[in-house]
Amino acid sequence: MNARSLLLQVPAYAAFAVFIGYFSTSPAYHPIAPDRALVKLSFSHAGERRQACHERTEAELAKLAPNMRAKLDCPRERSPVVVDLEMDGRAIGHVVAQPTGLRGDLPSTVYRRIEIPAGRHAFRARLADGPAGEFRHEARATIDLAPGGVLVVDFVNARAGFEFRQ
Repeated sequence: MNARSLLLQVPAYAAFAVFIGYFSTSPAYHPIAPDRALVKLSFSHAGERRQACHERTEAELAKLAPNMRAKLDCPRERSPVVVDLEMDGRAIGHVVAQPTGLRGDLPSTVYRRIEIPAGRHAFRARLADGPAGEFRHEARATIDLAPGGVLVVDFVNARAGFEFRQ
């Protein structure tokens, strides 16, 4: 390498370094407005089966191949999961999540990101996961969210209930 090419590379690298340095700090990025907070409704839950299991009769079992003669016939399809989220008595989120999987037999996944005003709010979350579509799980919480704060609303399968976490 000759001295002339080195002298030309130094200003090019310096300009590139200044460009990267500036855009790594400016302009400032704000994911939400300064006076707002964020609610994240996020969970995965398997609804109940759409149809109840059916006990096969002896005649039905005789028609099946020997390796297919299970006494119970349980359809795999699951019910959709319906979630309503309210804040201070008004709806801020309504989700109907269909079950995943090729046969509709895997859990439904819910994710919503909702910006709200910061401050103290009363939340109510309801979930319907059966074929009748009735809301069987409900939780309420009053939460004080600071500006820029995040509230995660999760449905915990082990407790069959909602959890509100900041």
